[in-house]
Amino acid sequence: MSRRSLLRAFGAGAAGATLAGCGVPAAFVEPGDRAGRDSSATDHTLHFANWPLYIDTDDEDESKRPTLDAFSKRTGISVTYTEEINDNDEFFGKISPALMNHQETGRDLIVISDWMAARFVRLGWVQEMDRAKQPNVARYLDPLLRSPAFDEGRLHSVPWQSGITGIAYNRKKLGREIRSTGDLWADDLRGRVTLLSGLDESFALLMQGNGVDITRWTADDFHEICEQTQKRVRSKHIRRFTGNDYIKDLATGDVLACQAYSGDVIQLQADNPDIEFVVPEEGAELWAESLMIPNLARHKRNAERLVDHYYDPEVAAELATWVNYVCPVPAARDVLASSKDEETAALAEDPLIFPDDAMRKRLAIARDITSEERMDFAKKWNSIVGL
Repeated sequence: MSRRSLLRAFGAGAAGATLAGCGVPAAFVEPGDRAGRDSSATDHTLHFANWPLYIDTDDEDESKRPTLDAFSKRTGISVTYTEEINDNDEFFGKISPALMNHQETGRDLIVISDWMAARFVRLGWVQEMDRAKQPNVARYLDPLLRSPAFDEGRLHSVPWQSGITGIAYNRKKLGREIRSTGDLWADDLRGRVTLLSGLDESFALLMQGNGVDITRWTADDFHEICEQTQKRVRSKHIRRFTGNDYIKDLATGDVLACQAYSGDVIQLQADNPDIEFVVPEEGAELWAESLMIPNLARHKRNAERLVDHYYDPEVAAELATWVNYVCPVPAARDVLASSKDEETAALAEDPLIFPDDAMRKRLAIARDITSEERMDFAKKWNSIVGL
């Protein structure tokens, strides 16, 4: 089971989402109030909160994490690693009371999806990182991920792993290729297609199918896909909307084509080589889940060092072999390619881990849904999805 299989669909009714979406003024933290007293020089510890199944583990002892252990051995910094993030909104609800009340969260480093990271940046809940002390990040971060709209210059965030929202399908059972998003609406796929239920997970690919530049989409673009999707629901072309349970539907053959995440499909292909992943001709969404340092973190410098550790190509390559998402460090590809292990070396040629030039040209990071748009857009989308 992949890490993303634990992700629940976004719901407009979530208390944390409502707060962040409305941009409650009292919750905003001014730049001068974000930094805490950094104890890194004397306290060689760090609290790192991440998602389950999102880091390498030792084959014989799953409590050991080789890349993390190597960091501690090299730096002398002891890392408390917790797998406590199962859902973006749930985690938001857990730490938002502390952040809006100018209190410590007890965490020095967190990993959240970029659409949620955008809210943290808007609310002033995370600190800028000192890139002068992160030479690996400055040198090796994938150019495609360097400057998302929500965080110009990536001052507050650094991708942990990246991925693509595209189309997965069973080529053998369908009997033909899928090359574009429009191919999903062919008559022979009626009732055999699923879309992702989460607004933030689904809208960009559908817009790209209409030829929209998702880096600057408009409200009209959103309403157009809602109308199109509603018609396809009524005609029963769309079988249903899913979280990550599309994996089971695709594996069993109940569904022939669906919106899907690249990392999930790599794992599906291990059991069924007939499953294929497509970056449509019109393009697909490139997303990331990013490392961020919350306000008042007590070990900011230690956290910055850990972030830079994972941008060493050797370390990034080791992590990539375990998580199988798009590696945000392209230089790690050469490391894997030089491996004497054939299976490991083969990962260097997998475009779902290291997209080739042709695929990269079709990838784009969608502009975030603004706080002013979110409530109305979520309400409209969820009425279609049935949330």
